[in-house]
Amino acid sequence: MNQDTRNMIVAVLLSALVLLGWTFVSETYFPAPKPVKPAVTAPSASTDGTASASTNGTAPAITGGAAPAAVAAATIADRGRVLAATPRVAIDTPRLQGSINLKGARFDDLVLPTYRVTIAKDSPPIRLLSPSGTADAYFGQFGWTGAGAPPADALWTTSAPALTTAAPVTLSWTSPTGLVFEQLISVDKDFLFTIRQRVRNPTAAAAAVQPWGLVSRRGKGSETTAYNLHVGPLGVIDGTLRDSEVDYDKLSEDGPQRYTTTGGWLGITEKYWLAAVIPDQKTKVEARFAAAPGDQFQTDYLAAGSSVAPGATVETTARFFAGAKEVSLLDNYMKALGIPHFDLAVSWGWFIIIAQPIFWLLDWLFKLTGNFGVAIIGLTIVVRLAMFPIANKQFESMAKMRIVGPRMKAIQEKYKDDKVRQQQEVMALYKTEKVNPVAGCLPLVLQIPIFYALYKTLLVSIEMRHQPFALWIQDLSAPDQLTPLNLFGAIDWTPPAMIAIGVFPIILGITMWLQQKLNPTVLDPVQRQVFAIMPWMFMFIMAPFAAGLQLYWIINNLLSIVQQGYMLRKYPMPATPPADATVTVKPTRVSK
Repeated sequence: MNQDTRNMIVAVLLSALVLLGWTFVSETYFPAPKPVKPAVTAPSASTDGTASASTNGTAPAITGGAAPAAVAAATIADRGRVLAATPRVAIDTPRLQGSINLKGARFDDLVLPTYRVTIAKDSPPIRLLSPSGTADAYFGQFGWTGAGAPPADALWTTSAPALTTAAPVTLSWTSPTGLVFEQLISVDKDFLFTIRQRVRNPTAAAAAVQPWGLVSRRGKGSETTAYNLHVGPLGVIDGTLRDSEVDYDKLSEDGPQRYTTTGGWLGITEKYWLAAVIPDQKTKVEARFAAAPGDQFQTDYLAAGSSVAPGATVETTARFFAGAKEVSLLDNYMKALGIPHFDLAVSWGWFIIIAQPIFWLLDWLFKLTGNFGVAIIGLTIVVRLAMFPIANKQFESMAKMRIVGPRMKAIQEKYKDDKVRQQQEVMALYKTEKVNPVAGCLPLVLQIPIFYALYKTLLVSIEMRHQPFALWIQDLSAPDQLTPLNLFGAIDWTPPAMIAIGVFPIILGITMWLQQKLNPTVLDPVQRQVFAIMPWMFMFIMAPFAAGLQLYWIINNLLSIVQQGYMLRKYPMPATPPADATVTVKPTRVSK
């Protein structure tokens, strides 16, 4: 096997490695150092499935967002009945619809009207939060611990029937001893609530209180953590993202995890959605991630205590994010409010240093063109232009390889019984003709991180979700669903995923085959057969990937074909010389 074919095979294998799990390899063999586990205490489960606040200086007890495991499944109620059973304050903004439960002052009813479950016109909006007692219970809550503090199921009064961007509301509760607790709640035009927790003390005795906040959930949702996507509890503690060590399985197996931090945030995430509590960024808090029987999970924090003197008022500000993980929005919150690494709520992973710039370029091209498919085509052209000098060297080297191919074959035939001499003659031929076989695989190696970064962008950024291109491609973040196996939908049959090859993967395979036809002919018959099936193998490999990724590869192949065609015209193939004239390099004596 000559040096050129070896390099080609290495390059192809590297590409396949990225497609089939480079992130898994990097996390398995090059993991980030794990933090030292802090001492933890086991959480307790309340008896009624509600968040309970203890009075001994600990975080609120875990609820899991629903009834505890001991409660029979039959007690899980219909969401509509649960919502109707409690007094509520409506939430009405262009991007949020729902209500706040006055029993416990919980954010437990929230839908996102600008996002739909599917691309169908009649698809319902995304529901993010649901009340305790329902099968998919998921909510956020804020409160206090301490003598006289409101219990987790306290019934609050409201200053207004609805919360809008222009009209905040104040929730109030007065303790039997006369302490007045207030939550002044406002919401912006997107997905961020601001909660000013205020305690007024009109009594003659001082009171000690500690504010807390939590996100609680029953179940793990429909999405699962994968090697390239984190789903579940996460947060930024002392400037460090905590995700893998506090995921669902870790918490269930290893128990709760507790950290001390000043600032930061913590919550529960899905691929596109996030519910997170954000304490005062200048306040030291105890943060906890925990699980309880019954598939219940909670992230919470407990802030430092305050003494409220007679006649005094104490106030602290927290925030609650509940909505879509829009990249620019998270970035704006991070910068404007000083929320550390809030952008890491998007599961960029190991390739963040490349994935984020790729996203920003795509987003700019989308705003310029109005179509994400056109933006991907523009990204492909930009990448090709950036690598044009290197790619030009590649195609020049490949064109020269075609020219010297017959001479290399003659060398292999002449020295087929002397592999050392054969290699010497081939290297001498490379040197004489100024051919660099390594140049052929360098652009492909450079494309690997860009290709994977685009894959991550299409996978995790909600901006790509449900974005159409043209014709039958109505969602660039999903695989191409149009397959000839059911006559493009004419037959009422859905082929198994492993053979459901869409139109885009077929075009991808054809363009790879055309590109290969322009490459130098591989002399070894076994290698030639391997390269012959490579386009059709990649057609199956790429079929489950996002249509936007397939589009990128197709356009890249087409641009490569154009560039290769130009280089072949620049370096035309000469007439094949006679066999005895093909070897022009003088034999080199091998010292004995």
